[in-house]
Amino acid sequence: MSDTATAQDEQPTEPRSADEQLRERRAAAYRRAGRVLARMGLRAPLRERLALLQEAAPEVYDLDEPSDIYGNGIVEALERRVAALLGTEAAAFFPTGTMAQQVALRCWAARTGNPTVALHALAHPEVHERNALREVAGLRTVRVTGEPRLPTARELRDFEEPFGALMLELPLRDAGFVLPSWEELTELVEAARERDAVVHFDGARLWESTVHFGRSLPEIADLADSVYVSFYKSLDGFGGAALAGPKPLIEEAKTWRHRYGGTVFQQFPTALAALVGLERRLPRLPDYVHHARVVAAALREGFAEAGVPWSRVHPEEPHTHQFQVWLPYDPDVLMETAVRQAEETGTYLFAGFWEAKGPSLSMTEVTVAEAGLEWTAQDVRTAVADFTTRLPAAPR
Repeated sequence: MSDTATAQDEQPTEPRSADEQLRERRAAAYRRAGRVLARMGLRAPLRERLALLQEAAPEVYDLDEPSDIYGNGIVEALERRVAALLGTEAAAFFPTGTMAQQVALRCWAARTGNPTVALHALAHPEVHERNALREVAGLRTVRVTGEPRLPTARELRDFEEPFGALMLELPLRDAGFVLPSWEELTELVEAARERDAVVHFDGARLWESTVHFGRSLPEIADLADSVYVSFYKSLDGFGGAALAGPKPLIEEAKTWRHRYGGTVFQQFPTALAALVGLERRLPRLPDYVHHARVVAAALREGFAEAGVPWSRVHPEEPHTHQFQVWLPYDPDVLMETAVRQAEETGTYLFAGFWEAKGPSLSMTEVTVAEAGLEWTAQDVRTAVADFTTRLPAAPR
């Protein structure tokens, strides 16, 4: 063995930070826990995800057909399925929702002659996309409101600046997965039409909005000029998105998809997973929404019974199968408590990350899906009682 190799072998390894250790413990606790309120497919082992796809794929597509090449075959089949589900003339598959919405809004800007997009201050492009609408698509955004709710028709009618498109995120994730009422939504769309603006729905999670609105997917999509939907946020797919709307818009969008580098050589695993999600997960979403309301109520009751000085479940009655939980502690305290509970009891109540929202105030998102259906209200209250016993005294 050379002197160099020996020296390298003897080099001390850097100690892991406390954050790295906690992340590793969190991942291990999630894998080992017997019960997880929000066990997400995206965190499953690769072997498990591939096995599920292999099992379900024959239900949704003829596997003796050739694989796709640059968007034909199974990708076209997925596009037709989405258009049929939403009741639109056509749909186009995109590798990401960010790309799909940039393309949609730049196409509308060319048609209206106005590159200004009106949206919410908490909308995904404003918070999570590093100004992509401006930097990449050459568009300008204006914020109708920053309140933790959708804009109102009055706000839109009174808005001073002209705009060519109104973008509505349904539900608005960063405000708590909130939706307007059906009446509020229809009036909001009417207000946009009065201003000669087109309406685009950021429907990454539109699939689960039917319960709150009391309307079918085609009825919801019919309000908008174009709609984007995601295949992984609620349908547990591998990724991907679709833009749906009138055929001329979708044909132009496919041209821009090519220009953006989104016409990928082969996408059959992602397309297959999306079709499986539409077949298996989409029909279950109403069950998840209804049970999320049971879980949310049990969380509120559990924290009240435990004497936590302040807590909030938002919305009190979830609009979809996802909602927020707020507690008066720092994020690292809550993360440590959640992981320790999972390690010591095998029950993982809050498996998501906690985000600081103020001094000694944190928020986490809760998703109720297939695993959550197994939790009764009493199960949730029991887990909350155990969780709170592990918390330090809340700061005053």
